[in-house]
Amino acid sequence: MLKKFFIETGRYFLFLRIVFKKPEKWKIFWKQFFVEADKLIVSSVVLVSVISLFIGGVLVIQTASNMNNPFLDRMLVGYMVRESLILEFCSTMVALILAGKIGSNIASELGSMRISDQVDAIEMMGVNSASFLVLPKVLSVTVLSPLLVLLSFYLGLFGGWVVVEMTSIIPTAKYLTGLKYCFSEYYVFYSCFKMAFFSFLISTISAYKGFYASGGALGVGRSSTKSIVISCILILMFDLIITQLMLY
Repeated sequence: MLKKFFIETGRYFLFLRIVFKKPEKWKIFWKQFFVEADKLIVSSVVLVSVISLFIGGVLVIQTASNMNNPFLDRMLVGYMVRESLILEFCSTMVALILAGKIGSNIASELGSMRISDQVDAIEMMGVNSASFLVLPKVLSVTVLSPLLVLLSFYLGLFGGWVVVEMTSIIPTAKYLTGLKYCFSEYYVFYSCFKMAFFSFLISTISAYKGFYASGGALGVGRSSTKSIVISCILILMFDLIITQLMLY
């Protein structure tokens, strides 16, 4: 078990060395970059938006229902919802969700190309198949994923505001005051950095598993499943490490 772990880790880093080589033609690279951005990031906007809206509303209800102490200012509901969204949900929880969507997409696509010999055909033409197929995916997901964090943050706050307006669970003015109370721009940077790092893990691990898939259609399915499981475990592990390094 331990031997297999070190072998897989070594192959993963060797794979990254091949992936991050200079593209042979930058024009083709940038064209593929925007294609992958549309397929992996833009297509995730609806999913992230819907989840963020409802989570923002749920956080308002849960926070308000647990603040029955009359000595606590109700504006703290808005403050706690804001902090919960920007510190954890908008980066870690969205990354876990995208590990399933983006990770399975990348692993299944590359796995299908591997078992249908398309990867071998690219290599026969003298092209670095790992860089050609994987690098645009990794960079587009890593660079553009922080935009999903910002979208999730604003829509989560908006979802909370909608619930406040519809239910009058707390005064709207108190909610808005809480959103502005002791706001730290560093937390936004922290959340965006985490999302970019998690997206790098998701894309590279999924690409690695898909690129070396074997065993036909069942092998592609196994590679996709493994990539999602490993990505989720590493996201949670590095969430603890990055939080410790950046916040304390």
